[in-house]
Amino acid sequence: MPSLPRIRSRRAAPGAPVVETRPGPAELRAGGVTWVHLLAPTDGEAQLLASRFGWHPLDIEDVLSRRQRPKVDVYAGDEVSGQGYLFTVLHFPVYDAAVGRLNAGELDAFIGPDYLVTLPAVELRPVSLLFRRAEESEEFREQLLSRGSGRLFYEVLDDLYDYCFPILDKIGFKLEQIDESIGEDEGARELVTDIHKVKQEIISYRKIIKPQRPTLRQLERQIDRFLPEELELFFDDIVDASERIWDLLDNYKEVVEALEDTNESLISHQQNDILYVLTIFSVVMLPLTFLTGFFGMNVHFPGFNTWEAFWGSLGLMAVTIAGMLAFFRWKRWL
Repeated sequence: MPSLPRIRSRRAAPGAPVVETRPGPAELRAGGVTWVHLLAPTDGEAQLLASRFGWHPLDIEDVLSRRQRPKVDVYAGDEVSGQGYLFTVLHFPVYDAAVGRLNAGELDAFIGPDYLVTLPAVELRPVSLLFRRAEESEEFREQLLSRGSGRLFYEVLDDLYDYCFPILDKIGFKLEQIDESIGEDEGARELVTDIHKVKQEIISYRKIIKPQRPTLRQLERQIDRFLPEELELFFDDIVDASERIWDLLDNYKEVVEALEDTNESLISHQQNDILYVLTIFSVVMLPLTFLTGFFGMNVHFPGFNTWEAFWGSLGLMAVTIAGMLAFFRWKRWL
């Protein structure tokens, strides 16, 4: 039975030193907009970016912290510089091979009038692929960045949410496989583990999406006020995508709970069938045990120590078995 996708760990050859390389800050410029992308910034890198763009120190603390809830902070700027910005923390599902389930991948983003800085805490492939595509194609870079920093941030979020739906499709496919497997003669107990894994995936996904829903609505309201572009319709599309994901997760939650209840009922039914057979066997053997114990006593009775008594006791046992089975059949217990 297929399972959710697993990331294969790449182990270095024995004796070879393990060297972890992390790309430094990458920057793109086009149409008067700058896009800076940096994976898991260090304290020094974050401080350099903060001094360059004028960010609040508390936002730097949030960037360096890996336990932030989704949120949106708006800074209007002062009368001297007039350079305000918007800081947002968003979470997206990422498969964590260390724990074997979905985990929240944090994306910290700073949006200014003429710049976008994306600082993911872990590798978010849609963002990296979009940045690489803009880096390799000058035409695409000009098209992407020339529409403003707000529209650029929408494109980043749009790719991230498009990436969420294939994960949901895999969960849905797994639920279909479990649904088809339920009711088979064998394998009900093995399905318990599969159902548990899918249930954990859904719970983890819900934990990621649920606190982000009000954050996206706040982002939809704030970003249109802060940036000159007409972005309300674009970010409303992001909110709709988040709501569709939540609706699917709600549906999957109901489905997996129903499958779990059905599978537990089947297991209970199988156990009842086993107990049913064992009970009939025990009840049938009970009078036979009595008869063998009675005739096995060292007491002389008529016919004692004769073949006629032996065959008579066997006949009595056979009649008892047939009578009890007939009685069970008449009571429709068989």
